[in-house]
Amino acid sequence: MSEKKKVSLLEGFKAFLTRGNVIDLAVAVVIGAAFTNIVNAVVKGIINPLVGAFGTQDLENYSSCLKGPCVTDPKTGEATEGIRILWGSVLSATLSFLITAAVVYFLMVLPMAKYLARRAAMQAAKEGVQETMEVSELEVLKEIRDALVAQRSGGSGGSGSGPVEGNRGGEPGRGDLT
Repeated sequence: MSEKKKVSLLEGFKAFLTRGNVIDLAVAVVIGAAFTNIVNAVVKGIINPLVGAFGTQDLENYSSCLKGPCVTDPKTGEATEGIRILWGSVLSATLSFLITAAVVYFLMVLPMAKYLARRAAMQAAKEGVQETMEVSELEVLKEIRDALVAQRSGGSGGSGSGPVEGNRGGEPGRGDLT
């Protein structure tokens, strides 16, 4: 029983790995990591210096001292006294996130949503045409059925091969050969 369970677990894991969604997810993670590097470079190389141009330093270096005088060791750059809050690095990370989200939305999500909407509209149009064809086919079949019923009962339509049983009218072309 336990060996059978192990085999089914391994088969299930194999099926999970070979499913297309897992491969797509792995590709997305790798592309996302590479894209994050690009966004971080843009933020650190362009946006931080631009923000720093309006202030006195790079965005990453903006900080506030929470308690006591903040003294920084010039060799290591670490605070030796006081409690420093590095709000510039938080702002930089927030800008990186917003830029990444904007690029993903405007270059990936929005075009894909438009494409899927267009594809769904085309599919709905195809289904509408198919439904119209089915309705018109149904109408033709109903007309044929009504003509056959009328021919059998002698109401209308005929084969022209002789009198139809139940033909009361004696109209020419309606089942009698007059």
